[in-house]
Amino acid sequence: MQSNNKFMDDMAKLATGAVGAAHSVKGEMEGMYRAWLDRQIAQMDFVSRDEFEVVRDMAEKARTENEQLRAEIELLKLKMDD
Repeated sequence: MQSNNKFMDDMAKLATGAVGAAHSVKGEMEGMYRAWLDRQIAQMDFVSRDEFEVVRDMAEKARTENEQLRAEIELLKLKMDD
């Protein structure tokens, strides 16, 4: 009976070791994938959030100025027709 328990203990240790090794491999694979993904993204021509917001603000300002100038032109046209 004791050899049966030793066999089961050995099997349990083996299973525990296999699960630990699988977990370790999973962590390593995730790290390698993240590093690969970071490299891929770095090679793309993305802008940072700060750069995007600066350009967006510039576009909004230009749009507002354009609307103001358009309104001034319309007023000048009306004055010329009178």
